[in-house]
Amino acid sequence: MKNLKWILTFSLVLSSFLSAIAGTKEANYDEAKVPKYKMIDPLVMADGTGVADKKGWRKRRAEIQKLFEQQVYGKTPEPKTVRFEVVEQGTSALDGKAVRRQVRAHFTDKPDGPGMDILIYLPAKATGPVPIFVGLNFNGNQTICEDPGIRISKGYIRNNQKYGVTNNRGMEKNRGRSSHLWAVDMILSRGYGLATMHCGEMEPDHSEGFSESVRALYPYSVADSWAAIGAWSWGLSRAVDYFETDKQIDAKRVIVIGHSRLGKTSLWAGACDERFAMVISNDSGCGGAALSKRAFGETVERINGNFPHWFCGNFKQYNSNEAALPLDQHMLLSMVAPRPLYVASAAEDLWADPHGEFLAARAASPVYQLLGTAGLPAMEMPQVDMPVHGRIGYHVRTGKHSVTEFDWKQYLNFADKNVK
Repeated sequence: MKNLKWILTFSLVLSSFLSAIAGTKEANYDEAKVPKYKMIDPLVMADGTGVADKKGWRKRRAEIQKLFEQQVYGKTPEPKTVRFEVVEQGTSALDGKAVRRQVRAHFTDKPDGPGMDILIYLPAKATGPVPIFVGLNFNGNQTICEDPGIRISKGYIRNNQKYGVTNNRGMEKNRGRSSHLWAVDMILSRGYGLATMHCGEMEPDHSEGFSESVRALYPYSVADSWAAIGAWSWGLSRAVDYFETDKQIDAKRVIVIGHSRLGKTSLWAGACDERFAMVISNDSGCGGAALSKRAFGETVERINGNFPHWFCGNFKQYNSNEAALPLDQHMLLSMVAPRPLYVASAAEDLWADPHGEFLAARAASPVYQLLGTAGLPAMEMPQVDMPVHGRIGYHVRTGKHSVTEFDWKQYLNFADKNVK
């Protein structure tokens, strides 16, 4: 295992170094310069056979999932037993608006071994099981609001200098720093619960994080094994395992949400684990909701060079070679069908290719229609701040790469319509 970890670390560092010295092309933000590409039909099997019904789609869906496992995200292994320890059963929080619960998920039999903390808020006035949003956070559970009762997360923290953290571990100094991304009061007031976990407890978000990743507990190969996005999505599914044991949570109405790299994660989790009742991608871009073959904004080469730990080794063969991809991200979105799916973009976030995200959502619609739902009710990209809601929802809002109150309002309205 030690030799494997050394080889993996060396290969990732070498990949980053070679990408750096080779340089990359200037990012394209001009639609006229988007290369010609062929959109793969998600309703046509690899042998050319058309998909005509639900049974045929199940076969095609399995085919698509295998492609993504082999070429993009890697294959996530079947989970070993995860033990859940309820460390806080239910405490009144947020001025009486919520009941706070905190659960430690142990990934091994060792009490002090690797694991993750699940922070849960439930509406204080709930009289029965509630639907719940679940999403990963970047810098620790304690960052999502200023609640002093939240346990400090132990995992690696991104942007540690910004938060005055000097040892890459969760500290009191960053409590509430990400509250602008989490509309906790709004979610609770609408009758939903909220759960979150720190992604760094599943895998630190840096190229040498494998040794502290849940992936280190499983057999590994460089080419097609799961990477960081797989590890993070694995954590989201383990949260659902816990929800299924909690009588105050409606485990059949779990909504997975993610922003940016964690938006890529929510899509992969929602595609693979059909227990998620609704899937939300916020500004997920390349490797998320945006079409890779457009090579607009962030490209496969750039994302693999800057973040070599996110995707499996095979994905690197498509650096500056997107045309050779045997799939594209609309096929990932189609795997969510017929469950509700929301894709959101930001007008100033060209790096994430808003138009490519819209086109992917539109291209997933035929699968939804085959399965008896309306899909995305728009053929042309909507105007800024003018959301469209079908079984697939989409909006591009004013502003930059972030999650805003406007976004959350759309997600809650969409959930009311499709889940609650």
